[in-house]
Amino acid sequence: MKAAAIAFPLAREAGASQPKKPTRFQIACMTLPYSQFPLERALKGIQGAGYKYVAWGTTHAESAGERVPVIAPDAPPQKAKDLAARCRDLGLEPLMMFSMVYPEAKEGLEVLTQRIRQAAAGGIPQVLTFGHTEGGDRKLWIERFRKLGPIARSNNVLIVVKQHGGTTGTGEVCAEIIREVADEGIKVNYDAGNVMDYLDVDPIPDIRKCAPEVRSFCIKDHRNFPRDEDCGPGLGEIDHYKLLEPVAWTGLAMPLCCENIFAPVLPRPDAPEGVDRLARRAREFLELVIQGLQA
Repeated sequence: MKAAAIAFPLAREAGASQPKKPTRFQIACMTLPYSQFPLERALKGIQGAGYKYVAWGTTHAESAGERVPVIAPDAPPQKAKDLAARCRDLGLEPLMMFSMVYPEAKEGLEVLTQRIRQAAAGGIPQVLTFGHTEGGDRKLWIERFRKLGPIARSNNVLIVVKQHGGTTGTGEVCAEIIREVADEGIKVNYDAGNVMDYLDVDPIPDIRKCAPEVRSFCIKDHRNFPRDEDCGPGLGEIDHYKLLEPVAWTGLAMPLCCENIFAPVLPRPDAPEGVDRLARRAREFLELVIQGLQA
């Protein structure tokens, strides 16, 4: 891709006429790594691990092991408002919530519209969605996103689309869809771990093909050795300096939401305190990367 096609600088340039503004990376932990524990414990663990931001996962094991959605798709917006207030009482600003629906699903348009309303009520800037691992209906995606874009913008919410294997498994393809939709209410979320995991594609060249459309990240790393598995940032084979460099000087606020914080090969912690330690390690690693890139 030629530099002229990029909407913001990809690297520092000596003597540039306009001073570049660093991206305001917002390091968040998803509640997802704590899914085997109650949501309240997840929020307290994330706060205790030093985070200022949180992203809502999907479900949590509550009383008697029952799995309960963080926010059900049909929940009234007031529930999202109440949960956002609980997060803020703990010093955690919520940045993102899962849609829990594929854009091409029969009920996709209705659920995504309701998610926008929930996010708006909670003051949550982004709603995350992604396609089926076996592929999606590109034409239907574009049709629905063109309807959803104005709804999202009118509610001050952004729908972000990440890679999830299949026909939307790379950032390049996701960006092509977003550019065809051509609505500022629909942008790209980048998930480097998924790009490497599902398609075995190197995410570093890929992100440069979609960087102008990226507005957030689902942070997870990936290893092909000693076994094929996702893991926490800095524990896999993805160079996070190279991953974040193309978007390090956008001047935008950009959530980095830790989706996988676990160590490769080793079993996942069976106590929440073990998850707390891994959450803290992920935050500290990303802070060091950002400091280095923007020094």
